Amino acid sequence: MVIIMANTNINIRMDADLKRQFEAFCSDMGMTMTTAFNVFARKVVRENRIPFEISGDVPNPETVEAIREVQRMKADPDCGRTYTDVDAMMEDLLA
Repeated sequence: MVIIMANTNINIRMDADLKRQFEAFCSDMGMTMTTAFNVFARKVVRENRIPFEISGDVPNPETVEAIREVQRMKADPDCGRTYTDVDAMMEDLLA
């Protein structure tokens, strides 16, 4: 017995540059974008989960630069005062 499944179309919106990069990746892997999305969908359904971690832990470039700035400031002895007491800091700021 052969079961024939009907195909359906879906539309996915994505950034044009991301699409170009994804198409190139899929081509390098020997598959189409359709095949890649089907592999993803089958894995999601089979495992009942997103098959990879989705995380916001990676800082964006602005945050990375802010971290570097703080590190530079901490390394510079002429950068200014440090405080262990909020009241003392506020007193200096308001003076």
